[in-house]
Amino acid sequence: MSTGLWIIHILISLLFGTVLELNHSRWIGWILFAAVFLLFPVLVRKSSNGILKFFVWLGCIAVYAVIFVVSWPRTEAVPAGNAAHPDVTPVISVDKGDITGVFNDDHSVEIYVGIPYAAPPVGDLRWKKPQEVSPWEGILACDTFAPMSMQKTNLPLVDSLTSIIGYHEYQPFAVHSIAPVSEDSLYLNIWKPAGDAEKLPVIVYIHGGSLQTGQPWYRDYSGESFAKNGVVVVNMGYRLGVFGFLADETMLEEEGTTGNYGLLDQIKALEWVQKNISAFGGDPENVTLIGESAGAVCVDALCVSPLAKGLFRRAVMESSTVSSKNPPHSYRSFDEALSSGRTLLDRHACASIDDLRNLDAREIVDEMYTQHHITVDGYVLPDTPHNLRQQGIHNEEALLHGFNAEESGPFILMDRANLKNYETRIRASFGEAADELLALYPAETDEQADRNWAEVYGAQYFNYSHYCVNRLENENDVPVYEYLFTKKNGRLSCWHSGELIYAFGMIQKNAGQFTESDYELSRLMQAYWINFAKTGNPNGEGLPEFPVNSDSQKIMELGDHVGMIDEPYLRLYEILDRY
Repeated sequence: MSTGLWIIHILISLLFGTVLELNHSRWIGWILFAAVFLLFPVLVRKSSNGILKFFVWLGCIAVYAVIFVVSWPRTEAVPAGNAAHPDVTPVISVDKGDITGVFNDDHSVEIYVGIPYAAPPVGDLRWKKPQEVSPWEGILACDTFAPMSMQKTNLPLVDSLTSIIGYHEYQPFAVHSIAPVSEDSLYLNIWKPAGDAEKLPVIVYIHGGSLQTGQPWYRDYSGESFAKNGVVVVNMGYRLGVFGFLADETMLEEEGTTGNYGLLDQIKALEWVQKNISAFGGDPENVTLIGESAGAVCVDALCVSPLAKGLFRRAVMESSTVSSKNPPHSYRSFDEALSSGRTLLDRHACASIDDLRNLDAREIVDEMYTQHHITVDGYVLPDTPHNLRQQGIHNEEALLHGFNAEESGPFILMDRANLKNYETRIRASFGEAADELLALYPAETDEQADRNWAEVYGAQYFNYSHYCVNRLENENDVPVYEYLFTKKNGRLSCWHSGELIYAFGMIQKNAGQFTESDYELSRLMQAYWINFAKTGNPNGEGLPEFPVNSDSQKIMELGDHVGMIDEPYLRLYEILDRY
C-alpha cells in the first residue's frame, strides 16, 4: 500500500477511534476496530485492480459504521453506590412498605434511591395531579436510581465534548452506560448518616435544568457529604418540559388547575418527607428546601404557594429566583400558557388532550423547548411570586440565596459579543434604557465589549432577581443572607452552577483542577449551608461572619476572599428597576 494510502487509512482510523472514545463505546468496538485496522492493509495489497481496492475501502467504512452501532453503550440504571456489590442497609419501614438501601464505601452513609413517592404519571395519569403510590409487598431494594424524567438527551459523544469544553474534565478509555429516561420518574432519594439517629436537620434539594432537563443522581449535588456531617438529604425526580408544564383548558376543568405538574410533584415529595423522614432520622419540623437554577425558580414558587405551607421552614435559592416584577425566564402568565397549549394541540393534529395522552412520549418530548415555564394558575400560584411577597405572603422563615460572578458563561459561550455587535445587542435588549447602560458599560475594544456583555447578560437573567427578592424579604422582616460566589478554578469556575460542588462538599480528592484554597472554601460554604439548615442562621464557631443583608447594599463574597463587600451591580440594578 502506498504512503499516501497509508496516511489516508491512518487519518480515517484516528477519526473513527476518536468517535469510539468520545462515545464511550463498549470494548467489543475497540477489538473489532483493531481487527479491521490490521486487516485492511492486507486486503488492499491482495486486491488485484482498482475496482477491488475501491470496494475494500468502501467495505472498511461500512464495517466501521457497523462497529459503531454494535458497540453503542448499554442503557443501564445508575447504581446508588460506587462499589460493585455494596453492603445492604437494615430494613426501614415507610408508609407504603419496607425498603433497604446500600452503604457508601466507608459505611458512614446509608443511601436509599428510587423510592416511589407518587404513582407513575403515565397513560390516563399524564397531566394529572400526582396520585398516591400503591403499597408493595415484601422488601423493596432501593439501590439503583429511577430513570430521569422524560427529556431529550444528548448523544454520548456530545456529553463527552460538553465535559471537555464546559467542565474541563474527561475520563479516557472509560466505558459508560446510558442512563434511562422515562415518564415513570416520580421517585426520591435519601442520604442519611449511618446508624440510629433522630431529629436531624433535613435538606430537600430540587435539581436545575431549565425545567427541561436534569436528574437527581448527578455527582455535584450528591447528598453524601452532607450526610457525613449529620444532615439527612432528599432529592427527587419531577415532571419536566411538556410533561410537567403544559397547560390546557380541559385539564383545568378536570383538575381545577393546569400547567404546574412539576411543582405539584415537588409538593407531593415534600408531603412524603413529612410522613416518612423520621424513619431515616430526620426531623420533619426542620426541613430546608434548596434549589439551583430552575430548581431555585421552583423553590421561590413553593415559598409563596399555599399548597406548600408548613412543608418546610427555610429556603436556599442558588442562581435564580422569579421574584422580580417581570421574571426574565421560567415563568409565564396563565393566558400565555393556555394559548401555547392550544397551539401545541394543533401542531400535533390532536383534537383533545386525550388524543395527546395517546401519543407516545417520544413524539412530544421535543416540546420541552416550548413548555418549560411555571404558570400563575390560581391554584399552585394564586399570583406572581413578586406580588405575593409584596402582600407579605411567604412560607419560609429565613432565606439564604445568591449568584455567581460569571453566571452568563455557559449561555454565551458560542455567541460572544464584540465591538461590532455590542451596542446593537444592548439596544435590542434594553430599549429606552440602552443609553444609560452604554454609559455605564462603555466598550472601546472587543475584549471590553465581550466582558461587558457577559456581565450585563448575567445581571439581567440571574443577579437582578436576587436583588429583588432580597428587598422583598427585608420588607417582610424575613432574615435574609445573600452571597456572591467568585471562586475561580480549573473546572466550571464561577460560571452558572459552579458553586454547587463547593456547597455540597463534593470536590473530588486529588482533583487537579482545584487547590487547597478550593477545599477550604468548600468547607466554609458547607458549614454555612448546614448551620442554616439547622437554625436558620449560617454563622457558627470558627467561620467568618455572614451578616443578614438588611439593606441590599452589601453582599457576602465567597471566593478567595470571604467577607462582606459592596454590592458591585447597584448602579446596573437601578437602571433595571426603571427598565
